[in-house]
Amino acid sequence: MMNTPNPNLRQRSPSAERNCEPILAVLQHALPQTGTVLEIASGTGQHVTHFAAALPGLTWQPSDPDVDARASIAAWTAHAGLANVRAPLALDVRRTPWGIEAANAIVCINMVHISPWAATEALFSGAGRILERGGVIFLYGPYRRNGAHTADSNEAFDQQLRSRNPEWGVRDMEAVVELAAAAAFEGEEPVAMPANNFSLVFRKR
Repeated sequence: MMNTPNPNLRQRSPSAERNCEPILAVLQHALPQTGTVLEIASGTGQHVTHFAAALPGLTWQPSDPDVDARASIAAWTAHAGLANVRAPLALDVRRTPWGIEAANAIVCINMVHISPWAATEALFSGAGRILERGGVIFLYGPYRRNGAHTADSNEAFDQQLRSRNPEWGVRDMEAVVELAAAAAFEGEEPVAMPANNFSLVFRKR
C-alpha cells in the first residue's frame, strides 16, 4: 500500500506563487506539446504542479537534492491529484548519473544564481547527454547584461547572495549564452519578466 504524502509537508514560496503564471506563459510557447520535462531544483513543488496542471500533455519529472524539498514536491503533487508528475528525483546536477536517461526539455528556475558556477556548467553538460536535437533548456532568474545589473534591487540581491556564499551570485547573461553555445545549445531572444528577471530558452543543435 502506497503512503499518501503528508499535506503538512507542503512548503510555500511567495515568489513561486507570483511568478507561476508569467513563467507558464513562456513555457506554453517554448515546450513541446508532448514528451517528458525534467525540472531541475524544483524547490517547493509549486511550479511543477502548476505547470503540469496547465500542460497535461507533458510528463513532468521534478527533482531536488534536498530531502525536505522532495517531501514538499510529493505533497503538492498528491494535493493536486496529478497523474502526469512523477515522484521527485534526488538529483544534484554535479553528480552523475542523474537518474533519468532521456527527456524532451529541462526547466530550471532560480538555480543559476543560487549555486556555484560549476552547477550551471554541469547543467548544460548533463542536458547535452539526455536531450536530443531540438530539446529545450528553459532558465529563469535575474541576470546582468553587458556587465551591469538591470536594476538596483538585483545589485543588492547579488551582494546578499555573495555574502551568504562567495560562489553564488547573479550571472552575466552573456556568459550563460556562451556556455550554452559551447554545449551545442542555441539561445533564443531573452524574455523580460516581472521583478527584473528573464526567461532564457535554449534549443539543442
